[in-house]
Amino acid sequence: MTTQEVPMQELESAVAVVGMSGRFPGAPDLESYWANLRDGVCSLSTFSEKELLADGADAAELRNPAYVAAQGRLPDADRFEADLFGFSRTEAAALDPQHRVLLETAWAALEDAGHAPLTALSAAAAAGPSRTGVYVGGSPTEHALAAGTDPALAASIGALQVRILTDREFLAPWISYRLGLDGPSMNVQTACSTSLTAVHLAVQALLLGECDTALAGGVAIGSVRKQGYVHYQGGIFSPDGRCRPFDEKAAGTVPGSGVGVLVLRRLEDALADGDPVRAVIRGTAVTNDGSGKVGFTAPGVDQQTAAITEAWAAAGLEPSAAQYVEAHGTGTELGDRIELEAASAAFAGGDGIGIGSVKSNIGHADAAAGAAALIKTILMLENATLAPTVDVTSPVPALRESPLRLVTDAEEWPDRAGLPRLAGVTSVGIGGTNVHVVVQAAPERPTRPDTPAHPLVLPLSARTETQLTALADRLARRLREADAPSLADVAHTLRTGRVAMPVRGYVVAAGAREAADKLTALAGGRRDSTTDPRGEAWLSGEEVTWPALDGDVRRVSLPTYPFAGESHGALTLRRPATAEAATAAPTLAQPSPVPSPENELDATVAELVIEALDLNGAADLEQTYFEAGGDSLTAVHLAGRLRDELGIDVPIQLFLEPITLKDMTNRIVEMKQNGGADGALDALLSEFEAEA
Repeated sequence: MTTQEVPMQELESAVAVVGMSGRFPGAPDLESYWANLRDGVCSLSTFSEKELLADGADAAELRNPAYVAAQGRLPDADRFEADLFGFSRTEAAALDPQHRVLLETAWAALEDAGHAPLTALSAAAAAGPSRTGVYVGGSPTEHALAAGTDPALAASIGALQVRILTDREFLAPWISYRLGLDGPSMNVQTACSTSLTAVHLAVQALLLGECDTALAGGVAIGSVRKQGYVHYQGGIFSPDGRCRPFDEKAAGTVPGSGVGVLVLRRLEDALADGDPVRAVIRGTAVTNDGSGKVGFTAPGVDQQTAAITEAWAAAGLEPSAAQYVEAHGTGTELGDRIELEAASAAFAGGDGIGIGSVKSNIGHADAAAGAAALIKTILMLENATLAPTVDVTSPVPALRESPLRLVTDAEEWPDRAGLPRLAGVTSVGIGGTNVHVVVQAAPERPTRPDTPAHPLVLPLSARTETQLTALADRLARRLREADAPSLADVAHTLRTGRVAMPVRGYVVAAGAREAADKLTALAGGRRDSTTDPRGEAWLSGEEVTWPALDGDVRRVSLPTYPFAGESHGALTLRRPATAEAATAAPTLAQPSPVPSPENELDATVAELVIEALDLNGAADLEQTYFEAGGDSLTAVHLAGRLRDELGIDVPIQLFLEPITLKDMTNRIVEMKQNGGADGALDALLSEFEAEA
């Protein structure tokens, strides 16, 4: 569909979802997430006592009869491809797992949209969006709390560095900095409705022209450990480790983890630029309950209703046009009752509108809950299938008098004349912030011929051979699917929508089936016998200028980068119960010992420099400060340690000079011996320490 085929009023206020990525319990990617949702899988985990003790659980707490050994857990949340994002081992170990996972998910979401991450820094910049904003939020974490109360960590890397590597207020800025995105960068915090509020703010920013593309979403990884919770009568947590929204047996929710990021653009721009439109956001609204509720943590009816009706009004539609509502649906008696009352009032003109909640599948993902719900709804729209709410056997009687019906089995989402498929998504935060988003199915686009005028080069790259193999295999499987995109669009996306990495491969093909077979061979270690001069230049590591493809090509959603980072652990407030677990506990990387030079002061200064920059040893001192990965914050921290521990006042300018670290350490030693000092440093250090 082109811009001419979409009604003008829709273009003016509609926002396209052009890419998305997420990881949720039982689902390392959105393909498996959809399979679990469609098949009605409950992805909540239960743990044995041995597992819990090994991860640091309190044995006395486990003996509490009210302890529930269940969680919506995100495995491998401690893994991170640090080098890809420019973090040293020491920084990666200190970096909160929420930051790590969110950075990788933002990267994958941009790739899903067909845009290369690092757009502002890469050769693809001219083809990419000019201003990209970031609107995200996160949850409190055990890692951040442990880091903030660890004096040894502060002494090692600096209190300010600890804060910017662990505090959730830096989630958005790290994405903007590491991916080179220069639009607005905002942390959003509205408790459980955080990520859907982030979507609302991103939509508003796009419509106001504050940015041309926006990343919106949230992350919640309270702890990477296996852990349960204690159930309290009248509390929000379930007594049996299962969440049953809108069921007569509903008794609470289950803590969950997750991360979700969506890439948004104005619909008009997305269509004009050939972006892969996955769904369309027609309207959004945010309200707060104020004092109109029984208590601070309780939800309120009136403003939940207002959020829904205002969002549909912003969409220019009646709420009765909805076919489905993805509810906040925590499975608590009070929350479900109030939400059902509010939604029934808002959708009063409708009949048989489906309702459900993803919390029955994955638990309550806190700051990521809204993103999990919106992504679920978009996947249902794409697949024209309503996914069931699981573990429900007796829907609450109030539904009988409501325009809503609980979806308990997977069912076809029928098309209808005159209106696209339409849904609403609600998120409610403790403290009263209510959000509602109106989302519709993506506009139909004509099928494109798969046979190009001549064979095309499909370039691939990764950081390791293993990752290149995984990427080739995933792309081969995608091209064998019935709805595989045209080969010209695949080539265009691979050439312009991916970051060039050192390990490379390519195939030459004239159709999707041929490309899939050759990619399978490449994954098996067999090179394509057909060669191409540009492909060979690509293979040798050159920066290739690819020729323009024939016809009107567009970006398409393809398998994204297969991250394979090592575990960097996570800081914890509890000690592991076994020696085996203790050896697995995270520690900050330590440099190898420095051979003792003749002068003890030389050795001490060199050790401080090596530790601050996370170097491997004395051999690494033959590079400059910035070649070794140094930055301004590390310079201030190192200068502070030199002053406090050795009584040497080092001018910051010394770190900026194009000399080797060995020469720099020699100069620092000379300053000590000559009594040189820079009195201006004290004021600068005091300013940074006050900030910390």
